[in-house]
This record gives sequence, C-alpha cells and structure tokens, in this order.
Amino acid sequence: MLSHLYYNQADAKSNSDRSRNAAECPGINSFPAKASQTQSLAQSLAEMRPAEAIPVYVMLPLDTVNADGVFRYAYIPWFAQALQVLALSGVHGVAVDVWWCAVERAPRQYSWTGYRQLFEMVRGAGLKLQVVLSFHACGGNVGDLAQVPLPSWVLEAGQQDPDIFFTDRPRECGLGRRNKEYLSIWADDAPVLPAGPGAGSRSPLQAYGEFMAAFRDAFAGQLGSLVEEVVVGAGPCGELRYPSYVEANGWRFPGVGEFQCYDRRALASLAAAAAAAGRPEWGYAGPHDSGGYNSSPGDTGFFAPGGSWDTAP
Repeated sequence: MLSHLYYNQADAKSNSDRSRNAAECPGINSFPAKASQTQSLAQSLAEMRPAEAIPVYVMLPLDTVNADGVFRYAYIPWFAQALQVLALSGVHGVAVDVWWCAVERAPRQYSWTGYRQLFEMVRGAGLKLQVVLSFHACGGNVGDLAQVPLPSWVLEAGQQDPDIFFTDRPRECGLGRRNKEYLSIWADDAPVLPAGPGAGSRSPLQAYGEFMAAFRDAFAGQLGSLVEEVVVGAGPCGELRYPSYVEANGWRFPGVGEFQCYDRRALASLAAAAAAAGRPEWGYAGPHDSGGYNSSPGDTGFFAPGGSWDTAP
C-alpha cells in the first residue's frame, strides 16, 4: 500500500486506520490511474488529512523546464505516472523553478509554453504547485546537476559592463573574478539592462518586477487554486546571500569563502559609507586580511577572535 507522505504532528495513524482509508478510496492500489481517478483519489486523501498535518511539496528536477524553455518530460510516460504516485501517496504538491532564462528569451518577450504544459500535467494529477521565480543561474554549486545560465541578453549586457556582476578580490594578474550566478545588488537600481528595441534601458529591479507581473498575468486564473505559493528567489541559488563560496572558484567546505564587494558600484558604496562614518580610510577597499576561499577563520587576521572585523571604537 502507498503510505501517506505528509507529516502528522499528532500520533501516527494505525495500520487498521490506513486499511480503512484504502477501503474508503477504491483504486488507491491500482496504477496507473486515469487523470479523473487520480484527482478524485487525491481529493479524498486531502479530506482525510488531519487538520494539523503539514502539507508536503516535492521538488521537481531543476531542469524540468530547461534553459530553452522546453518541458523535458512532456511526452515521457514515467513522469506523469510519478506525479500520480505522489498524489496517491498523500503529497500535497510539487515545487518547481521558473527560470528567468527559460522564459524571457529576449527583453520583455516572455514565453510560458513549457510551464503551461507542466502546470496542466500537475493539475491533472490532482497536485498543487509551489513556484519559485528564479532570477539566478544554476550550475557550479553543490547539487547542481543542471545548467541554466542567466538570460543571454543579460550576459551580453555584462560584457558591456562587467561590474553588474559580483566580484571577488583582485588577484596578482589583475581584477577579481566576476560571478555570473546573479546580478550584483549594487547594480539593482542602475539602468544596465536593455528594455527592448527602441525602448532604452532598465534596471535589474525593473526587470524582476516586470517578469513577476508577466507571470501574474499569464497564470491569473490559477493563482490561489493550482498555484498555492509563489516564492521569489533573491540571490545565488535563490538564497538571500552573497556568492561567497563558489565551487567553480575552488572553494571547498569548510572554507570561509571570500568577500564579493569589488565591483565598482560596491566599492563606491563602501567609500560613501566610510566617509559618512567619519572614517574615509575604511573605504579604500575590502578587507585585506580575510584570507582566501579555503582559509580557516582562525588563520586570518580578519575573522580571528579580536581580529580586524572588530572596528568598534
């Protein structure tokens, strides 16, 4: 028998209870089921779910919709069957990345075809959706088995202005390395991205906002019903952080990583903050003694106890 894959904060159901549930849901052991059967059975399981149960979402593969906007499993029988298994197991829904690169193939031109196909298949299985609007690239970090870059037109803008990317400390050979996972937060309000032919430029924040509005308009009829949650990714890996530990740059756990504050806008922000604090000498550059990607905290002058991080008067 397929077991219930939701967390119950009360005592677990007994085997006899589970047998009763199967009896109340004829066909729970039959597979594959028709879409109408799956929806009906999933609804029955949802109605039997204890009020205190915590809904479980299962993450789909990172490249379910790939960098080209193609739903990779549209015609793969096992994928639809796997969704049925999840639904009949009591899983509430699935989570999926909606990649910036996969949808906005050119500035302000949005193609949702792959996601419409996926959403319809999920709906047919009787599952709900948790959507992650992902404005970062995938690849080069722990667990990244897929390669999804930033949109090509964003990367082209970076060729014109490399300082739209986070940058680590300068090396002997010159400038620091640009990280193309996510746009630097210091470029958020700068008009560095194209808005389309003849439309001038726009900032990353404007681009993000327009993408979110386009998603809202495209799936307005499914928000709050099929799509129960929309999460906005903010930073590398969709996490609100700096790309301080990048495997592609040689980092390995448990190294301290490196500061990513060396693009020109970041340095200008540092200089302004230092001047406002009455200590302009703090604003010349990032920490000089913070080690490298694989340093241990105690081996650096910055992170060690009583180190230079402590600049309190």
